[in-house]
Amino acid sequence: MSAHLPIHDVLPELITALRASKRAVLQAPPGAGKTTVVPLAILEAGLSGGKLLMLEPRRLAARAAAERMAQTLGEKPGQTVGYRVRGEARTSAETRIEVVTEGILTRMIQSDAELSGIGAVVFDEFHERSLNADLGLALCLEIADALREDLTLLAMSATLDAEPVAALMGNVPVVTSQGRAYPVETRWLDAPIPKRERIEAATARVVERAIGETNGGVLVFLPGEGEIRRTQAMLKLPAECTVLPLFGAMPFKDQQAAIRPAPNGRKVVLATSIAETSLTIQDVRVVVDAGLARRARYDPGSGMSRLVTERVTRAEATQRQGRAGRVAEGICYRLWTKGEEGGLLPFPPAEIESADLAGLALELAFWGAKPSDLAFLSAPNPGSFAEAQSVLRMLNALDQDNRITEHGKALTRFPLHPRLAHMLAVAGKGAAPLAALLGARDPLTKGAPVDLSLRIEALRDLKSFSERRPYQVNRTTLHTIRDEAKRLAKSSNSAMQEGLSLSEMAALAYPDRVGLRRKGDTPRFVLSGGKGAILDDADPLANARLIVATDTDGNPREARIRQAIQIDESEVRHLFADQIDWNDTCEWSKRERRVIARRQERFGAIALDDRIWKDAPSDAIAHAMLDGVRDLGIAPSDAAKRFIARVTLVRNAGNDLPDMSNEILLDTLEDWLLPHIAGVRTSDHWKKFDLLPALRARLDWAQMHLLDRKAPAHFTTPLNRRIPIDYSGEHPAIELRIQELFGQLTHPNVGGIPLRVTMLSPAKRPVQTTMDLPGFWQSSYADVRKDMRGRYPKHPWPEDPTQADPTLRVKRRQ
Repeated sequence: MSAHLPIHDVLPELITALRASKRAVLQAPPGAGKTTVVPLAILEAGLSGGKLLMLEPRRLAARAAAERMAQTLGEKPGQTVGYRVRGEARTSAETRIEVVTEGILTRMIQSDAELSGIGAVVFDEFHERSLNADLGLALCLEIADALREDLTLLAMSATLDAEPVAALMGNVPVVTSQGRAYPVETRWLDAPIPKRERIEAATARVVERAIGETNGGVLVFLPGEGEIRRTQAMLKLPAECTVLPLFGAMPFKDQQAAIRPAPNGRKVVLATSIAETSLTIQDVRVVVDAGLARRARYDPGSGMSRLVTERVTRAEATQRQGRAGRVAEGICYRLWTKGEEGGLLPFPPAEIESADLAGLALELAFWGAKPSDLAFLSAPNPGSFAEAQSVLRMLNALDQDNRITEHGKALTRFPLHPRLAHMLAVAGKGAAPLAALLGARDPLTKGAPVDLSLRIEALRDLKSFSERRPYQVNRTTLHTIRDEAKRLAKSSNSAMQEGLSLSEMAALAYPDRVGLRRKGDTPRFVLSGGKGAILDDADPLANARLIVATDTDGNPREARIRQAIQIDESEVRHLFADQIDWNDTCEWSKRERRVIARRQERFGAIALDDRIWKDAPSDAIAHAMLDGVRDLGIAPSDAAKRFIARVTLVRNAGNDLPDMSNEILLDTLEDWLLPHIAGVRTSDHWKKFDLLPALRARLDWAQMHLLDRKAPAHFTTPLNRRIPIDYSGEHPAIELRIQELFGQLTHPNVGGIPLRVTMLSPAKRPVQTTMDLPGFWQSSYADVRKDMRGRYPKHPWPEDPTQADPTLRVKRRQ
C-alpha cells in the first residue's frame, strides 16, 4: 500500500467532477503525487471505460511514472501499466494504463480519429505548454465534442493559474491539491558571476561550497549535456560523493541510477530541466540552480526549431527550488544575486508562441482543420503559421490550397521536422546520417569550415578524420548523431532514389536554400527562396558557384552561412526539373539606374542561365521604368511646376480638376505617365524628359478651358510679349523689365486678381516688387531712377514713366 500523499485528500472531489462532466483540471504542486496516483484512481473508479492514456512531456518521466505505478500494483511495466516512448514500448494485451510521450498521442489520433479503445486521456504537466500537448488537447476536445461524448479528459498542472485551461475545456471544474513541501532556505550570490567566468566553473564552485555547508543529496540544474559534462570534469569533491549526470539522451539504466538513492555516501546529480517536474529524485536535500534553461525556439538560420539557452523564469526557479523540500527541509543555492531576480520573466513562453510551426501546420492539414477551428490555449501566430505552410508547399506536403498531399501524409509518419522527413522519404535510408546531423548541433567546434561533407566524414570514421583533418570534434554530439542516424535508418524505407549525392539530399531538405554566387570579389549568394547570404572570404567554399546553405546565423538582411555544401548545376536540374522555367524580366535596377531586360532560366529566385532580352516590348520597358520613376522621384521642369501650381490653385477654389500633389502623381503613374514614357529607360533619359505634355493630358478640353480662364498661363505685356505667370506663391506673380511697364497706368491682373510684379533691371536683376504699380510710379520710382541712371546710362529712365512708351531698347545715340 502506498504512503498517504496530499493528492489522496482531493481524489473524491476529482472523481466526482469527472463522473459529472467527463472533464476537469487538477491543480497540484510537484510532490503532491498526481502523476502516479491519479491514473490508478481513475482506473479503479471505472471512469476510463477502456484504456487510459497519460501524456508526459519527456521520455524519462513517462518510463519512471509507469514503473512507479506498476510497482504500486506489485507488477512490472507492461502488465496493467505500460509505456510507449520513441524507440521503446512496454505494453501488452492486459495493459489498461499506457504512459506515452506527447507526440505519440497525435499519431494515434491521426490514425484513428475516434481513439477506439481509449476511455480517458490525462495530460500531465500541462503547464509546460509543449506544442504537442497543446495540439493533443485541442484534437481531443474536438473528438469529444464531435465523436466521443464518453471520452474523459483531465489536464493536470502545477501552475496556480488553472482557470484558462478550465475555460478552454468548457468551463470545467478545477480541483486543487495543496501539496506538501518542507521549507527551503534560499541562498543567493553576493555579487553577479564575472562575465569572464564560464557557468560551469561558477557552478562547480557553488556545488563544492554546498557540499561543505549542507547534508544530503544535491541536485544541480544545468541547461544541457555539454554543461553537465564540463561541470562534472571541474568538480573536486570528497571521496564519499558520487556524481551522476541526468539528461534526456542518456541510456535509461543510467537515468534510473541518478533517480535512485545512493547506496552509501552523498549523491550529486547534475541534471537538465528534465528533473524540474514529474520525477522524484530521492534523498535530495539541496538544489544548486545555475539559472539557465534550454527552450525550443524557431531558428531562421536553420529553418527549424533549435534549442536555445536562456535565463530561467521565476516559475521555473520556484519549481527547481521546491525539489529541495520534497522529503525534508532543504537549501537552494541560486547562481544569481537577489537583485537580479527581479529581472527574471514570470513564466516561460508556450512553445506554440516561439517554436517552428511547420510540424503543427502539417498535422492540422492532415486533420483537415485551420488553427481557428480548434481550441488552442494560445493561438499560433498567423504570420508564422503562413510561413510554415509556405515551407510545406515547397516540400510538396501541401498543395496550393494548403490541403495535405499524399506525400504530406507520408511525412507525418516520421518523428522529424518536415524538411528532414521529406529528405528521408525521398532519399531513403541513405539520408539517415544527414537527417540526424541536420537535426543536431554542429559536431565540429567553432572555426571549422562550413562544408557539410566534413561533418559526414567525421561521422563515418572519426579516427581517420582526426588523423587527416586539423579540426576538433565534439565526441558527445557525434555519438548522439550516430545513435539518431541508426534509429532513423530503421524507420525509413530502402532508398527511393538510388545514388543521390550528399548535396542532393541537402537540397531536398532545403530547396529554398540553394545559393548562387553573385558576381564580385566577396562571396555573397542569393538563395532560391529569395534571401541573401554571405560566406567568409577564407572558407574553401567561397568560390563555389552553387551551394546549399543548411545553416546560417538567421540575419534577415544578409545571413552569414554556418553550414553548407557545394552542389553542381546538373544536380539542381535533376532534382528540380519541374520547377525550373524561363522567365522574361524587365526590371528597374537601382544599382545601375536603368531598366534591364533579361531572359532568365530560374529556379526560385536564382538564375541558372541569364541572357539579354534584346527584343523586349516597349510596354514592358515602360512599366519597369515606372519603378525607376518611383526610385528617382518626380522633378518637374519650371514650366511643369507652373502648370501644377495653376491646376492646384483652381482645384483648391472648388473646381473639378485632378489632384497633382507629388504623392498622388507617384501613386497614379500607370494612369497618366505610362502612355507618354516610351523610349525612357535610364536615369539620364528621365532627367531630360518633359513632364508637361503628360500633365496637360490629364485635363480634358473643358477642364483646360476652365484652367485658362481662371488661371491663365501668361500675362501679355504692353509690348505684346507673353510672360509666364507663377502661381506657386501666395499671389500670382510675374517678372519683367521695368522699361516694359512704361505707360502702364493700372496694376496688371488676371481674372481681377492683382499680380505680384517683380520689376527687373536691364541686367534682369530684381529692382522692386509691388502689388500697386500706380503707387510705385508716384513714390519709389524716383529713387529707383536715380540709382539706375548711373548704372545703366544707355537705357531710358524718364522722369514721368506714365507718359513714356514701353520699350526694351537702349537710347538712340546723340
